[in-house]
Amino acid sequence: MQRGVEPMKLWGGRFTKPTDELVEQYTASISFDQQLAEEDIQGSLAHVQMLGRCGILPEEDVRTIVRGLLTIREKIRRGEVTFTVAHEDIHMNIEALLLEEVGPVGGKLHTGRSRNDQVALDMHLWLRDKVVLLVERLLRLQEALHGKAAQHLDTIVPGYTHLQRAQPILLAHHLMAYFWMFQRDVERLMDAYKRINRSPLGAGALAGTTFPIDRQWVAEQLAFDGIYENSLDAVSDRDFIVEFLAAASLIMMHLSRLSEELVLWSSSEYQFIELDDAFCTGSSIMPQKKNPDVPELVRGKTGRVYGHLMGLLTVLKGLPLAYNKDMQEDKEGMFDTVATLDGALVLFAPLVETMKVNADRMLKAVREDFSNATDLADYLVRKGLPFRQAHEVVGKAVLYCVQRGKFLADLTLDEYRQWSPLFEADIYDVLQPERVVNARNVAGGTARPQVEAALRQAEARLEETRAWLQEKTAALEQARRIGEE
Repeated sequence: MQRGVEPMKLWGGRFTKPTDELVEQYTASISFDQQLAEEDIQGSLAHVQMLGRCGILPEEDVRTIVRGLLTIREKIRRGEVTFTVAHEDIHMNIEALLLEEVGPVGGKLHTGRSRNDQVALDMHLWLRDKVVLLVERLLRLQEALHGKAAQHLDTIVPGYTHLQRAQPILLAHHLMAYFWMFQRDVERLMDAYKRINRSPLGAGALAGTTFPIDRQWVAEQLAFDGIYENSLDAVSDRDFIVEFLAAASLIMMHLSRLSEELVLWSSSEYQFIELDDAFCTGSSIMPQKKNPDVPELVRGKTGRVYGHLMGLLTVLKGLPLAYNKDMQEDKEGMFDTVATLDGALVLFAPLVETMKVNADRMLKAVREDFSNATDLADYLVRKGLPFRQAHEVVGKAVLYCVQRGKFLADLTLDEYRQWSPLFEADIYDVLQPERVVNARNVAGGTARPQVEAALRQAEARLEETRAWLQEKTAALEQARRIGEE
């Protein structure tokens, strides 16, 4: 016995019976691809005007369809439209709405295109907007890191390897390490934008169209940098989404690493920083708790983004050309990744800006460790001792201190000389944290002059990003106004 069915589809001429209700529910994508409504209408506005320009449709029909599409867009923006599973996806829903709005002439809109190139176009339009947004979010976070670093050019913090105290560094230097991670992320997104910003429209289902369309004109109206050179590739390519997901995964990894340090540094064991109350939560049973939930959740959501990357790679790995229904699985992970990443970046900039730094606690930690040991060895090397022998001498000195509950600065000169006569009274200047930090005055090092130079270099990168954003934002805004003239 057949279950309940819906009316025949817009494509139903080939079929002798309606689609089974369960099949409709399983195959429909409208529950999530309705996010592409604005882009679908934007693409259709460009497409129909091109049809008129090329003499494929009469100008009167073009004006009618444009008016109908603009009306539908306004209704969607006002929340007056209800999409239905019966029309499967956003493309068929909007076409059905257009037929209701302007009558049979609305059916001419689909001349010279397929849902295959239409959906690809929609995703290119949607994702390029989101890439611009995410670059803007990253810029905001970089500005926060840059600003916090500039405030702490004289704050010294332990540097770690293997999560063990290694060498003292400036807190500004530590924060700027993340700045440069996110700078690479910005550059990756900018580079990915080049491949996102190409138009597949006009590829049809897979082989192009018999109508004399002008693909390049449509691409220019929509602010694309060019068109796909091959129609098969145009409808089957999802590399641009995979590339974005890979870039997003790296951004989340960088956020997760920063999150881990914020969680550690805000603990009672470290007490290096305190996160603002606005970005923490409490415990339902322990009144004293202040939990760093935002960085913890960002750390946790990183795996979610990784999963979307692996999911799409797996979907695509065995697909023959050109379009296959499997490719419907390309959207939800993309949508969720953008939402997840956007949410994290929006929170992280103010979280960094408002965190309090306990500089005294950081300096105390540096004074109560052996992170100046390498400088002690370098001191002996400058006196002529081979580094390997100097390394052994200092190792013995560290062991001596550990066994007696002392630090290197606590030893007397006589104690030092039991290991080498090369030690002189000037050794105590060498051991001071400020001296240790500023001794590393090489490009990319933690000495104050180098960090100041890095801050200036970073400001130049920020300006480049601002200029890129201004250019892309203006171009995309112009493309979104298509059909309104």
